[in-house]
Amino acid sequence: MRLPSLRTLTTLQWALGLSVLLHAVLITVRFVDPEGFRRVFEQTTLDVILVNAESDAKPDKAQAIAQSTLAGGGDAADKRIVSTPLPPSVRDSQGDSPVNENQRRIDSMLEQQEQLLAQVRQQLASLPQVDPQRVAQDPEAQAQEERRQQLARLLAAIEKRVEEENSRPRKRFLSPATLGATYAVYYDEMRRRIEAEGTAHFPQVAGRRLYGELLMALLINHDGRILDARVVQGSGNRNLDKLAELIASRAAPFGPFTPAMRKDTDQFDVTARFKFTHEQTLETTLQADPLTTTTVREIK
Repeated sequence: MRLPSLRTLTTLQWALGLSVLLHAVLITVRFVDPEGFRRVFEQTTLDVILVNAESDAKPDKAQAIAQSTLAGGGDAADKRIVSTPLPPSVRDSQGDSPVNENQRRIDSMLEQQEQLLAQVRQQLASLPQVDPQRVAQDPEAQAQEERRQQLARLLAAIEKRVEEENSRPRKRFLSPATLGATYAVYYDEMRRRIEAEGTAHFPQVAGRRLYGELLMALLINHDGRILDARVVQGSGNRNLDKLAELIASRAAPFGPFTPAMRKDTDQFDVTARFKFTHEQTLETTLQADPLTTTTVREIK
């Protein structure tokens, strides 16, 4: 029995054939658990990338679709893009500065000195009273008396040092990290007065103006006087260095310390960069003194 030719097939026969073929394809489709299929989507995370602004320059290797028309935002192009959740932001802390670390070390030494003083006093008070007549005859009494004299000498030496430390003026070093609200207004007024003095009396020798930069260390007393003005890093011109010291001295006094400042210190040491510009002005900038260790050692 011959099979009918494709040309002799009717429209109904074509429709039935296509229907059978579609059902066969549907039978081969694998059905899965709807709950499991839903969990796949629940576990999929969405990465959110924050960008700065659009630019015409394209990055060499875009790390995200949104970055295809972005320059990368500063130095972000050299770093891996971070997805959410964002890492915790770094908190600024003044406790890591060398000046504060040295100050804590000084406070710790003073506390240890006070503890030693209390221990010596306690040991001296715990020694029993020795009869002077027994000292020459009893070796044990003689040893106790020698111990008493040693403790008495040690106690006198510690008390003398504590008295000397207490009689010295309290000093504080100011830097950008330790300025704070207590000293900010006072320092800003001091800076303005020094800059006004340097601009009004711009340094010159024989009619020739001097330009350059230098580092100036200033020791300010609680009454606003400058106790010491010295160049710690010269400009290369000794005449300019000398005139800069004279300008700083002429700008004083700066007025008495505020009650909050007096509660904290009696004097403060500050290092500033003096820049004598070609516009014939003086610009000063507070510096983190490279000689911080030396300064704190002097405070000790």
